[in-house]
Amino acid sequence: MKKLNISKLQPGMVLARTIINSQLIVVLAENTMLTKAHITRLTFLGIDSVFVKDEYELDSTYQHVASILNRSNAFVSEYEEVLHVASEIFNAAAKTKDIPVEKVEKMVKTSVVPLVKESGVIDYLYKLKHMDNEAYNHSLRVSVLSGVLGKWMNFSKNKIEDLVLAGFLHDIGKTQMEQRVLDKQIENLTEEEFDIYIQHTLNGYHLLSKKAELSEGVKSAALQHHERMDGSGFPFNVAANDIHEYAKIVAVADLYDTITTEREGFLKQTPFSAIEKITHEMFSTLDPQICIPFLNNIQQVFIGSQVLLSDQRKGKIIQYPKDFAALPLIEMEDGEILNMNLHPKIKVIEYNPE
Repeated sequence: MKKLNISKLQPGMVLARTIINSQLIVVLAENTMLTKAHITRLTFLGIDSVFVKDEYELDSTYQHVASILNRSNAFVSEYEEVLHVASEIFNAAAKTKDIPVEKVEKMVKTSVVPLVKESGVIDYLYKLKHMDNEAYNHSLRVSVLSGVLGKWMNFSKNKIEDLVLAGFLHDIGKTQMEQRVLDKQIENLTEEEFDIYIQHTLNGYHLLSKKAELSEGVKSAALQHHERMDGSGFPFNVAANDIHEYAKIVAVADLYDTITTEREGFLKQTPFSAIEKITHEMFSTLDPQICIPFLNNIQQVFIGSQVLLSDQRKGKIIQYPKDFAALPLIEMEDGEILNMNLHPKIKVIEYNPE
């Protein structure tokens, strides 16, 4: 192990110690292979030095494999394996009207929770190429995002596992829906079809309520993830404290994933569009106690990232304002500092975490 000044770091080096900021939040975990983006982010966060593994800790075989298989590709490979199991679970529920709970719990504990713990998981999810056509695919991503949010909220290990389970099963009721409704985006549903769509929350709750081994939080997340703090949601228009904490968390994860994932008929948007949406809704439809830790942490993820703006200029994200402003400050290639909150017509159209 050796301690290096941030200016001496090179892509491909491996952290020997976890980096924690002044708020005791993990910035990068031990064994993370550093990328250019990681190093840039550490610089902007004001971290002076870190511990990296030396040549005695990294044998030639490890170095060779690591140079070929970076963590992003490894994450995608792991995700693909879990996705296969997720599809089997949803297909079984569709055919039998029953949930293989033991299989779900094993998948969550052995496969999904490790993905939640990955440093860089937000970037890795964004780079997945899947179209959001299948409920199990969306549900798997929401489960990972829910777990990350639970981690940022300092939940216990057991509570994070239960929250990941809730995220995965939140849309299980869609296995009982007509395919013609599933194939349409919610924005394009007729009034009759929307009434059918609402039923997926009730169907999910009924499926899960039969399982005594599942917590009330898991069941409530399926029932209430479309409820909103101001009572404008469905199926029962409940509000505020009548919505379970898990459902509030899943609602934020669900919204973030819906915006940042490519869907048929809709362009995939950048994470900044999702952050803007969540910021605007956190004192009306979404719970600020969930949104604030989400925004505080996810904004840090994007510091140092390269972006392309709608006016075709390129720049680098250097910080977010301290007042929960929705958009970042960007250092342009000519040195100008652009506060995007003061220029709402300019949008981030491309985001490159590398």
